[in-house]
Formats: sequence, C-alpha cells, structure tokens
Amino acid sequence: MIAPWYTAAQMQIYSLYLHIPFCHHRCSYCDFNTYAGIETLVPDYVEALCHEICFVAHSYSQKIPIQTIFLGGGTPSILPSDQLKRIFITIQREFDLQGGLEITLEANPDRLSFDYLKSIVEMGVTRLSLGMQSANPEDLQLLERQHGYYQVAKAVSLLRKAGVRNLNLDLIFGIPNQSLSSWQRTIELATSLNPDHLSLYSLTIENGTPMGDWLRKGLLVEPDQDIAAQMYELAQEKLSILGYQQYEISNWARQDQSGELLACQHNLQYWRNLPYLGLGAGAHGYANGVRTENESNPWSYIQRLSAPIDGDKLSASFPITPAVVNWQSITREDEMKETMLMGLRLTQDGISRKAFLARFGTSMEDIFGTEIEHSIQSGLLEWAQQNDDRLRLTPRGRLLGNQVFMQFV
Repeated sequence: MIAPWYTAAQMQIYSLYLHIPFCHHRCSYCDFNTYAGIETLVPDYVEALCHEICFVAHSYSQKIPIQTIFLGGGTPSILPSDQLKRIFITIQREFDLQGGLEITLEANPDRLSFDYLKSIVEMGVTRLSLGMQSANPEDLQLLERQHGYYQVAKAVSLLRKAGVRNLNLDLIFGIPNQSLSSWQRTIELATSLNPDHLSLYSLTIENGTPMGDWLRKGLLVEPDQDIAAQMYELAQEKLSILGYQQYEISNWARQDQSGELLACQHNLQYWRNLPYLGLGAGAHGYANGVRTENESNPWSYIQRLSAPIDGDKLSASFPITPAVVNWQSITREDEMKETMLMGLRLTQDGISRKAFLARFGTSMEDIFGTEIEHSIQSGLLEWAQQNDDRLRLTPRGRLLGNQVFMQFV
C-alpha cells in the first residue's frame, strides 16, 4: 500500500485522531459525520474502535510512536468514563506513547460534571475543547445549540477545579443577523473565562443542513461576507491586545508560565502535513504516503470491525484497516502541493525553505517559483524570519488566503 516515492527514512512520529459520531442533538449548521439518538450503539462502537486500533497497530512492523491524540466528533464527551477508559487502555497497550503526550477531548458545555472531568484528567486527558460558539442567545438559538453562556462559564469553572490546564473555546462568526457589537461582546465574555486557546471559524452554510434548507427557501439571509471580514479583523485586534498570539488562520493561543505557546500540537501535525492515523466512523487519515477514508455509517462501521483480527491479513496493509472504504496513494507532486496549502495556514511559521528542501530534495522556488512570486507581488505572501527562511501570508493575505491557496491546487 505504500506510496512508491515514500521511504522509511521519511517516517515521522504519528498523531492519532479518533472520531466519536454521537450527539444529543444535531445542530442546524453541522455537516460533520454525527448522529443524534443512537447512544445505545456506544458499547458496540467502542468495541469496534478498539478492534480498529489493534488492527492498525498490528499491521506496522513495530510499535507506532504517538505524540498527540484527539477525540473529535460528534460529541466525544457523550462516552461514559468507563468506555473512554477502555479506549485509552487499548491505545496505551498498542502504541508507543511519547513523553509530553497531548490528549484533546471535544465536549459540549451543558452536560459536564466535576466527577466526569476529574475522571478524564486521571485517564490522561490534557486538553479540553468546548463548543461555546457564541455568547449571544439569538445566535445560539439559530445555531440550535443547547446551552447558554452561563453553562459555558460553569463548565470552565468545573474543568479548572478538576485539573484541566489547557482549555480551548470554539467560536463562530459571520452568523446571519450577527452584529459587530454582539461579536465583540462574545469575544469579551469568552476571554473573561481565561481560555488558553481560541478557535474562531467563519460560518459556512452547507447544503443538506437545516441552515442550508432555510437559506434555499428564503427563510434565512445570506451571511454578509464584508461584515464577517470586519469581525475577523476585530478579533485579531482584540485578542492581540489581550496577549493571544495568532499562530494559524483560525487559531490563537497564549503562553504558559514557562513562555511556551499553548498551540494545539495535534492540529500542527495536520498543518505541517505530517502523518496521522484517522480511526472511527468517517475518519480520514494520512500515513505511509496513503490517504484513507473510513466507512461513515456507525452501524456499517461496527459490522466491518466485528470479525476477529486475522493475523494473515495484516501483511503489508498499513495503514489500511477493515473500516477503510477509500484510499489514495499520494504522489510526490501532490505531497509538495499539500505541504504548501497546509503550511501557509501557519501565520507566523509558514513554510521553512530549509525544511522543504530537506523533505523533498528540491527548493520551493524550483517547484513553485512562479506562484510564489505572483503572490508576493500581490502583497499576499512574504519571506520572513532569519535569513528570509520562511514563506508566510501577509496580514492582507490572511484575509484573502483562498486566493493564495488556489495557486497551489
């Protein structure tokens, strides 16, 4: 299955993404692989997920080194603590967990208890990501979120008492009828909770979601992109004043007491286009020069992983598991393009000339010289840091990132 140009010398430490597709309620804007009202499947799903963990681990020639784990969804905090513990025990047994391991769990703020939070900290969770989205009741009602700001504040208090030291809050801007002043209020209330990290996303209304249907039927106004751009610039200004550093187009972090930036290490693995295993229903992965996509339906996923692992089927299969429905071997040219597309999202670091040359044996300018020069002349890209080693977006480029990214598609 290995891509023909991908050599063992290029193997990196891995990250692990686990998809938990359960929700109490599916929000109006959500187009993720999530399902509400099927919580009775949780035990069977966890059993299947543990089987897939074992399968991919056994298909590699040695214990796979893992430096970050991310449980996303869906709402991973739906899983009872005993089910989470089973997953973590399996991971610990099957992989080579590295020192300083980052484990992130996504959660909704309205159903968290102190006992639950304390138990996941004891299991090793180091980072919690809460879906706050907005502090404005009208925004939350339109988004069909089932919490208010009070529940967010209460959850933050509980998780700090439970020992969670790294907290992210997700926020959404560009919501229909959202005003600049209400967005500023959301930023003020979110930052008053002293999160370590903030992820800010511009709302995209997707076909097939309730919001998409409302828009098609004329029941909802189209989000105003000019106002959304103003909201983004406002957030940049306010968060900078408060000491948050923007390190990626949609992400800000503050420094801890030692001066280390509390960036999401798992997502940095994606943005640096480094390998990760994607396990669970609908999960995507990238390992061994191969991109994988799993069966998205939880019932079908469980069926695919229900059979005992057959050791004879493991030969040369990494990273393919019985759950994989699509896979693609990535060419060297594709890998270079994806490295540019992902790396340019990093607003401070961008892409290192030296790292690109070491990885591919050729320079960025040799492969993408015309595209780079065009974007520099347009004021969207710049060479920065010592010896102009890093290519990154300009402040204007952050607003018009898609124009830059299209150069490398």
